[in-house]
Amino acid sequence: MGAVSDAKKAYRLLKRALASRKAVQRVRRRLSDREPHPLDHYQVAVYFADGAVNMYQMRQWYRPLAELSKRWPVVVLSRSATGADKLLDEDGPPVAFVPTVRDLERFIAAQDIRVVLYVNQNTRNFQMFRYGRRWHVFINHGESDKMYMTTNQYKAYDYALVAGQAARDRLSRTLWDWDIDSRTIEIGRPQADHYSGTLPYTPDERIVVLYAPTWEGDRPSAHYGSIATHGEALVKALLASKLHRVIYRPHPRSGVVDDEYGAAHRRIIAAIAAANSSDAAAQHVYDDGADLGWQLAAADVAIVDISAMVYDRLAVGKPLMITRPADDRASIDTNGYLSDCEWLTADGAVDIIAEVERVRADEAAIARLRMWVQHYFGDTTPGVATAKFHGAIDRLMQEWDRWQANEIGAVRTDEDDDDEEADEEEV
Repeated sequence: MGAVSDAKKAYRLLKRALASRKAVQRVRRRLSDREPHPLDHYQVAVYFADGAVNMYQMRQWYRPLAELSKRWPVVVLSRSATGADKLLDEDGPPVAFVPTVRDLERFIAAQDIRVVLYVNQNTRNFQMFRYGRRWHVFINHGESDKMYMTTNQYKAYDYALVAGQAARDRLSRTLWDWDIDSRTIEIGRPQADHYSGTLPYTPDERIVVLYAPTWEGDRPSAHYGSIATHGEALVKALLASKLHRVIYRPHPRSGVVDDEYGAAHRRIIAAIAAANSSDAAAQHVYDDGADLGWQLAAADVAIVDISAMVYDRLAVGKPLMITRPADDRASIDTNGYLSDCEWLTADGAVDIIAEVERVRADEAAIARLRMWVQHYFGDTTPGVATAKFHGAIDRLMQEWDRWQANEIGAVRTDEDDDDEEADEEEV
């Protein structure tokens, strides 16, 4: 059995190595057909060591980075062939494929990179940290109350761009001996100023309800998925209404662990198709596309599970309900927004029409929502977060200039001292 197992492992490793080599060759061919990067041009780099599987972490930054590049030229330093291949397919910043440290060194030596941005905590980030005389800045790929948001890895960066006061409070509670005030800069959520995608329906008088559940989870503490417990009931009720339009956007992994979730997911899709067939004006939507943003902005009310979608929607500042996990073993962080949110229980899902009307009309619920939006993201007026993001980069560039000027001044002082010593020796 051991020999068979080893042989299978060796085969998988060989297959992976061959696929990686082909991907590298494909990316190099694609880049050879493009104009070479101009020398001494880029001043901001986004370091991305992941493959195609984590493209969502980069994708949400495309438009904010495109806007930033009008002032400070931006390039993505891609370390993975599959990641670079995907980046080249999409409408993102220019891509430099630097799979080896030598490739990375050569590219950096030919550019004027002063600020390096990181969207995740990939262990290969450490290979970029070795380069001094530039700022290393963690910008993350979302805002939430998950443990990931308080990792001690924050200390590895010169600065962290955070959404708002909630992030600072979270880090203060967890990290020892780290100057939150000087090392974090609040920028809100600039992605909300650039939500992408085209509405797949014609707006009318219908109330638009977004239902965006996560997957079922692979352990009891992460049993946040609601498709089998809440989803069918609430979607059925909304589809039966002539006053509502459903946007169903499930997590792509829905049903991979639990067949019951997969079956419920398929029944919801079928029910949406049937409702549209019987009433063409309904225009209910099953959404599995790559673009994320239009759904959050367009929905009058959003129903989401405990996931990053909670905070993506919170940044919009419009009515929101969170499904309460049916499994009591699911871990719920009650230090932040989830301590005061609008919960939707499995029993309440049957009466979803009334629940939707309640959160839209309840002044107390609206006031609580506004308070939490301010706490997590600050001012969500369109354009404000983008201005904060640009202001943060401007500040870092000014700091870079100051340190560079001090360094040049120190070198000149040393040279002057050497000249004086030489004069004294001649005398």
